[in-house]
Amino acid sequence: MLEIEGLTRRFGRVKAVDGVSLTVPAGQMVGVIGRSGAGKSTLLRLINRLAEPSEGRIRFEGRDVTALQGRALRDWRTGCAMIFQQFNLVQRLDVLTNVLIGRLNHRHGVMARLGSLFCQFSAEERAMALAALERFDLLSTALQRADTLSGGQQQRVAICRALMQQPRLILADEPIASLDPRNARTVMDALAEVNRRDGLTVMVNLHHLDTAREYCTRVIAMQQGRVVFDGAPAELDAARITQIYGITEAEFQAEAAAAVNATPAPGFVPQVALA
Repeated sequence: MLEIEGLTRRFGRVKAVDGVSLTVPAGQMVGVIGRSGAGKSTLLRLINRLAEPSEGRIRFEGRDVTALQGRALRDWRTGCAMIFQQFNLVQRLDVLTNVLIGRLNHRHGVMARLGSLFCQFSAEERAMALAALERFDLLSTALQRADTLSGGQQQRVAICRALMQQPRLILADEPIASLDPRNARTVMDALAEVNRRDGLTVMVNLHHLDTAREYCTRVIAMQQGRVVFDGAPAELDAARITQIYGITEAEFQAEAAAAVNATPAPGFVPQVALA
C-alpha cells in the first residue's frame, strides 16, 4: 500500500503540490488528471523521489520513503519504476540494450553497473528482456536502433525496461501525450495488461478524461496542487467537471488537446545515476 500524507512541494512562493494525502491499495490502476500546471507531474516525481518534498511523508508498505538515502533510495527508484512522456530511451542504442538498462540498479557497485553499460549482461537477463519484448509484440525490433521505432513502439520499449526493474509500483507521467490515438491505445492497453496480469499498482497522469474513464478503476483530479476529486471514473461526469474546474468538459478536453499539441518532440533525457 502506498500512503501519502500532507505532501507539499514549494517552488519559491508557489506550491506545485499542496498538502496532498492519498492511500493507494496494492494493484490499483489510478488515473491522475488536471489542467496544465495542476501538479500531476510533480506529484509523481515526488513519489519516485526525483523531486524532494518540502513537507509531508510518503510511505510504502509502512516504510518511510521520504527518509531514504543512498543505496536505499536507489532501491526505491528501482521498485518504483517511472515511465516518462518522452520515452527516455538511448536513441543510438538497440532496443534490447535499452530494455536491459532496466537491470542497472540490480547491480551492486559502480564498476558492476559500468559493466552493464558496456553490454555485459547475463544470459538470464537477456532472456528476461527478450521475453518482455515478445510480450508486447516487439521481439522483431530487438536489434533495431531505438530511433527507428514509432512513438508507440518506443513507449512500449520503455514499459519493457520498467518491468526489467521488477517493480512493485509503476508511475507513468503523461505516457501517451505525444502519441496518435492508435498508438495511445496500444500503450494504455499495455499498462492495463501489466496492472491486471502482474498485479502491479499503476499511477498514470493523463490529459484525456475518456482515457481515464476507460482504463482506470480510480480517478484523482488535481487543481493548483490540490486533490479536488478522488473517486470512481463514473462519478466524474460533465457536471462534476464544470463544478470542479469552472469549465465544460468540452473546454477541458480542448485545453488538453492544446497542451498535447504544444508538447516538444520526443528526445532522450538521461535518468540513470551511477552513484
